[in-house]
Amino acid sequence: MFQGMLATTPNAGGGIFSLIVPLVLMVAIFYFLMIRPQNKKQKARNAMLGQLKKGDKIVTIGGLHGTIAEITDDMVVLRVNDVTKLTFDRNAISSAVSRETAE
Repeated sequence: MFQGMLATTPNAGGGIFSLIVPLVLMVAIFYFLMIRPQNKKQKARNAMLGQLKKGDKIVTIGGLHGTIAEITDDMVVLRVNDVTKLTFDRNAISSAVSRETAE
């Protein structure tokens, strides 16, 4: 009775291998579906923030539309209308509107 049960037990090396393969597969799927696209998006955002210059029309994270009046490494002064100027952190910029679209 016990001899039949001992003969059907799985090999210990095969058991570890069968546990590692799904784990590696899950990590690979997680990387390609979540981490890699996020890194690409962050690189595109950093490139957009690096290309901003005076006169560009932008939209902030809060939805405020304005034109860049002054820009430094970490601060941006937006001209909202002829009189109003607001100071924002450079990271508060959500997107840049192309000059052709704005005009």
